[in-house]
Amino acid sequence: MPFLGKDWRSPGWSWTKTDHGWKRIVFFGHELEDNKEIDLKELCSDNNENLFVGEVCELANTKRKKEFYNNNTKSQFVFRDKWIYVQKGSTKERHGYCTLGEALNRLDFSSAIQDLRRFNYVAKLFQLIARSQLTSLSGAAQKNYFNILEKIVRKVLEDHYNPRLVKELLQDLSSTLHSLTIHVGRCVLVGNVNIWLCRLETIIKWQQELNNMQIPKQMYTGMSFNDLPLHMHNKILCKLSDACDIINLGQATPTLHILSENRTLWKKLCQFHFSDKPFCRNLGLTRGDNVDWKLMYFTLQKHYPMKEQYGDTLHFCKHCSILFWKDRHVALFLKDFGHPCTANEPDSCLMPISPQHFIDLFRF
Repeated sequence: MPFLGKDWRSPGWSWTKTDHGWKRIVFFGHELEDNKEIDLKELCSDNNENLFVGEVCELANTKRKKEFYNNNTKSQFVFRDKWIYVQKGSTKERHGYCTLGEALNRLDFSSAIQDLRRFNYVAKLFQLIARSQLTSLSGAAQKNYFNILEKIVRKVLEDHYNPRLVKELLQDLSSTLHSLTIHVGRCVLVGNVNIWLCRLETIIKWQQELNNMQIPKQMYTGMSFNDLPLHMHNKILCKLSDACDIINLGQATPTLHILSENRTLWKKLCQFHFSDKPFCRNLGLTRGDNVDWKLMYFTLQKHYPMKEQYGDTLHFCKHCSILFWKDRHVALFLKDFGHPCTANEPDSCLMPISPQHFIDLFRF
């Protein structure tokens, strides 16, 4: 197994030879128990024979600070990687495999939720984990999951951005935790069952805060959305890919309600989501005026999954087997593809990863 030390060959302990044999050296154990900084210069100034004490104490102090940070903060500390190697089996060069919990810990999801292009992607991924993969996470990954989830909720409460998606996420997570803690029992959960009950109470509290959230009316002195011409309203509605967004926007004004009931709008929505599905490829050839496309959309929605759209996603390099966040600005100007790729044409090896595909990558 790997050693938690700067040198992988070190057993992690320091020994000294005495008249009675070898004895393990323990330095300043009472100071390490307190959350205090250790002055390395003071430790190594008087005793020249134990110059290696500084390195030992520095390693212990770093580990102690890391544990203290993880126990008292709500953010990631150890890993903030932009890419990870997806290992699915043991080879001569690499042993072991990469799990879903390790990917959740190492990829920087805490910073991703601050980017509006990646927020919906992370929220949808966390929703899929809440539905089926929560018990497969390690204890550290579960802790990190709830820490990032708290940041998601706080961002919605502060910025009022997409509360409906986060409400669905919390509802699925609450149903899963209620089933695991009440019906299944503690055998499938990592940690004390009382901790999970506290987490369930926290989720209920978050749901109440989101339900009581009031979006203040914005006061603008310039042109507003209602001042735009009708053809601009219609173009904006055609850019929406979610039926709930179209219905909610149609409830704003009587004019938008008329535009949201347009058959052409719902026909384009059906073609966008279901034209590539079996038995639906002839949707674009249907010319009958008596087709209720809105009813058609909700009927097809019951049988086929909708096409997902995200501003930015994780990418997977098929050549390097690396999963990474792709920074578009850096890739455009510096020719950096987000990971150390060795392919001759890196762009041809990149593949965007949907949230469901991310889950499937770690199923063995």
